[in-house]
Amino acid sequence: MKKKLIVVLLIVSMMALALAACGNGKKEEAPKEEPAAEEAAEEEAAEEEAAEETAEAIDLGELKLQFVPSRPAEEIITTTDGLGELLIEQLGKHGYNVSSVDISVSSSFEAAGEALSAGSVDLAWLPSGTYILYSDETDVILTATRAGLSNDSMNPQDWNGEENITQRSGDQVAYYKALIYAGPSPKGQELAAKVAAGEALTWEDLDSATWCISSNPSSNAGYSFPTMWLMENYDGKKLTDLSNTIQDNYAGAFQKLAAEQVDITVCYADGRTDYEEDWETPTDQSTSKGAGWGRPASIWEECQVIGVTSNIYNDTIAITKAKEEVYNPEFIKAFQDAMIEIAGTEKGKEIIGIYTHEGYLPAQDSDYDGMRAALEAIQE
Repeated sequence: MKKKLIVVLLIVSMMALALAACGNGKKEEAPKEEPAAEEAAEEEAAEEEAAEETAEAIDLGELKLQFVPSRPAEEIITTTDGLGELLIEQLGKHGYNVSSVDISVSSSFEAAGEALSAGSVDLAWLPSGTYILYSDETDVILTATRAGLSNDSMNPQDWNGEENITQRSGDQVAYYKALIYAGPSPKGQELAAKVAAGEALTWEDLDSATWCISSNPSSNAGYSFPTMWLMENYDGKKLTDLSNTIQDNYAGAFQKLAAEQVDITVCYADGRTDYEEDWETPTDQSTSKGAGWGRPASIWEECQVIGVTSNIYNDTIAITKAKEEVYNPEFIKAFQDAMIEIAGTEKGKEIIGIYTHEGYLPAQDSDYDGMRAALEAIQE
């Protein structure tokens, strides 16, 4: 009996040891061997992917970019400093090795369109009107987004007075308006007073004033849309029908308005926000843009809106069709992704802020068919 009991106990003990050994084996094998193998495999796959990307990267050489002079050229060059380095870095992540980036400012809007058409530059920041004029030889790939404004009214009275100072909203929009501004000259104040009283301006009222307009017929806010505003409200009359016009960029136009050298100017909405400081700064003091303009009251009080245009589609980034190395689906996608990524960084926002852009979205030529039809009507 004792022998039987001893045998049973030995068998039970051996089974317990065997089970314990099996349990210990499971605990030791899983954590030590499998994760190490997985990590090694992941590292190997990452190395292979990186090697493939390096092997497939395309050497593009120099990339030439051009901006239009809607702001002073020196200001554009200073503000866009650093864009080249950002593009080289981001395009590298998308398979393109760019050796250098050349950034220039054209002498006019049309000059940028001509350079892009000829392939003298690879990409250009163009107003939509300029793009349309040169869209046979160029192609839009990105459209800008901007912060909307606190005011979007078509009634000029709603834009005037300290209580209606324009603020930027947080909403991103794909359009803006142009405004027709009357300055502090006696004639400008006469016209502003009529609008404030709810009286309609006549063609004779407008033709008796001196206007400052853009020298670039393809400038949306500085020329084409103010022309459309006149055509819609004054029996087809255009800017070219006015008796007294001079030409300048937006900064020069507001400065002439402040000096009472002109009575009316045209600009994007709301240009007054960009020149508020310059307007009141004494002439013997300076702002970031230069000497002040020395006005006795705020720009919101002295510069009144007398007309509002319809919506203008935002600016474009367009690419030349003349160079196959950039005008292909692969590079276009890489550049779109790179610029959208750059626009999402603090430095990128500072750079594209020169045109009050806040971001970009992919675009296609058909997006601008409506504006194309409007410009054709102006040219008739």
